[in-house]
Formats: sequence, C-alpha cells, structure tokens
Amino acid sequence: MLPWLSEHPTRFPPVATALRDPDGLLAAGGALSPGWLLAAYRRGIFPWYSDDQPILWWSPDPRMVLFPEALKVRRSLAKRLRHGGFTVTADRAFDAVMSACAAPRQGQPGTWITDEMREAYGRLHALGAAHSVEVWHQGRLAGGLYGVALGPVFFGESMFTRVPDASKVALVHLARAMAAAGGRLIDCQMHTPHLASLGARDIARAEFIGYLEEWLGKPPPVEPDGACFTPACWSFAALGELGEGPQ
Repeated sequence: MLPWLSEHPTRFPPVATALRDPDGLLAAGGALSPGWLLAAYRRGIFPWYSDDQPILWWSPDPRMVLFPEALKVRRSLAKRLRHGGFTVTADRAFDAVMSACAAPRQGQPGTWITDEMREAYGRLHALGAAHSVEVWHQGRLAGGLYGVALGPVFFGESMFTRVPDASKVALVHLARAMAAAGGRLIDCQMHTPHLASLGARDIARAEFIGYLEEWLGKPPPVEPDGACFTPACWSFAALGELGEGPQ
C-alpha cells in the first residue's frame, strides 16, 4: 500500500521504499507548504501529480543530474549563444516562467503544474528558495526554467521554449554561473534525451542522496515546524548581471 501522509508532522518514508513501478512513487498526501516542499527536496523527493489526484511524492532511481563542469555545448548551440540575440536574467519574471511551463504542450492533454503548484512555488520564491532563469529575444520572453536552490544544489522543476534553443540557453547560463560560484549539481529528476545531450547523466538514487546529505546535512526523521532552509551558496545575481530584460 502507498503510504498516506497526514499534514502534521512533516515526515516522509525512506526513499528506498519507493515503488519500482511506477518508478519512484513514494507517498501521497501531506501538503505543499514551504516546510513540506523544502523537507522533500533535501531528501531527494519532489511532488508530481495532476488536478484529479492527491499530492504525490516521487524519488526515482536512477536520478538524472547535471554536474555543472560536465556541461556540453555543441558547436551549433555555442553559435546561438554568441549570435542568437538572447538576453538572460534571473528572478525577473518568476510567475511568467511558471505560467509558460504550465501551458499545454503538443501531445500532452494537460499539465502537472496546477494552480496549487504555482501558488506553492510562488511562496517558495518569496522566501528566496525558488528561482527562475529567463531568456529574452526581441523584447519578449522566449524561454526559461525554474526550480529550487539549496546550498550548492539546484533542483530543476521545468523549462520551456518559444524560440529554438532558448531553454538550452537558460540551462547553459545556469550551469556556468553555478560552476563559477561553487554550485555542485543540477537535479534534472528524470532522464530525457534533451538533457542528456547537454551532459546530464543518470546516477543511482543512493549516490544522489549521498551528495545531498554531504552538502545539505542529513535530515531529521521529522522536520520541525517552520520553513527553514539552506540558502544557495551562490548568488542568482550573477545571472542577472548577464544582461537586462525588457523594461
């Protein structure tokens, strides 16, 4: 039986108990408060569900990650970075990025980025834990990504593009900024060929959890009340200094 989590206390089952099919499904219930979300991320867990489902928590095995120093930029992408006319900012349009990520996509009947999720990550953004990277082209938002930053880890949630390669531009700038300022790992959650082409790779969940415990500390069995978190060890201001978005 899938464990059902009550709203209090904030307690997750061990990630090793997650299902193999569907891969990584760990528990249902709980809440999307900052305390629950931050407790989840530091344990290698994230929420993913649709409007007609309860909150579902996941920790897949293997886990796709990108080490910033392992970033691969192909010649065509490097040319786009230099001459594509893109401007990159950070935390300039968080809600707009989430809205774009939530928009229907070809071949997908709906979205997992529900209104409840948008409100929850908006609260994390107000606390300084959730961040966005925006890519502008000809004065319009062309692509971007958002996620949660704790210590040297960025937990990527979603990305979008309206202009070819714009989401890749966002990821490249994020990885380079992290590499320059002590960031250690970008969590990509699940395998996609798109991310693999940029240098992301699968690692065992146990290895991933080991990195989190080394860099963020081993979490207690039950989280104390509140929304305490480990601020990012690098500054998103470095991304903002790459250029100005539209006024």
